Amino acid sequence: MNLITKISEMQEFSREAKKEGKTVGFVPTMGYLHEGHLSLVRAAKRECDLAVMSIYVNPMQFGPEEDLDKYPRDMERDKALAEKEGADVIFAPLSGEMYPGGYTTDVDVTGTITETLCGISRPGHFKGVTTIVAKLFNIVSPDKAYLGQKDAQQAVAVKRMVRDLNIPVEVRVMPTVREDDGLAMSSRNSYLSDDQRHQALGLFKALESAKEMISAGEVSAIIIKQKLKSILEEGKDVRVDYVEVVDTDTLEPSDEVQDNTLIAVAAYIGDARLIDNIVIKGAK
Repeated sequence: MNLITKISEMQEFSREAKKEGKTVGFVPTMGYLHEGHLSLVRAAKRECDLAVMSIYVNPMQFGPEEDLDKYPRDMERDKALAEKEGADVIFAPLSGEMYPGGYTTDVDVTGTITETLCGISRPGHFKGVTTIVAKLFNIVSPDKAYLGQKDAQQAVAVKRMVRDLNIPVEVRVMPTVREDDGLAMSSRNSYLSDDQRHQALGLFKALESAKEMISAGEVSAIIIKQKLKSILEEGKDVRVDYVEVVDTDTLEPSDEVQDNTLIAVAAYIGDARLIDNIVIKGAK
């Protein structure tokens, strides 16, 4: 496995791969890898000749009061995990190269996709996401990029950016990977105490309750959201950010659950802000 830190070297690697007729699968991450990230590497290995993973904690997607400085980092651990899963390259660029002095260019997907859900409590976050992903796509030149369903809004924003800017990459959104008890895997789970981690299961419990309600015939978004919010608020350290029912592709609010509806939740638990979601298929 190669560790590449220079943009020019990453571009040269991809050019040579393309000359040899090899396809490149790309997994963008901020590191502190878990099984969710590693499942994306495995998908890239299945579907492409080469798997490239980026590890870069992007300052542009953190607000001034957010956790940039304490975001977990462990490059040696990440290198070992990525190599074990067969990643061909870790691209770990330096901030000075990614955002050189005088940097003034952003890539911003506007409208409902970025102004709802997490976009309300994290203004500017998705502009940071789409800017760094656009730069990484330009550097790595992947054929396919792999994102996780847990970050559903991020995936929708990246897909819209790719469509609108005619970027020649297929965005593959892969299923959320969960712990045995249902908690969605996240690097920020490391912030939780044992008690807070137990409370964090409320996100999964709420989404499972939504599925049960829908199976029983309930389609009202208001009723479902009220129930989910009440479940989340059972945790003494839980502060609900949002519970929303929206269209999976446009993120427009839905009054009723229909086919292709996204039910998304976000909550602060101690120092951690966690998100989770489910997609409802087949509802009338």
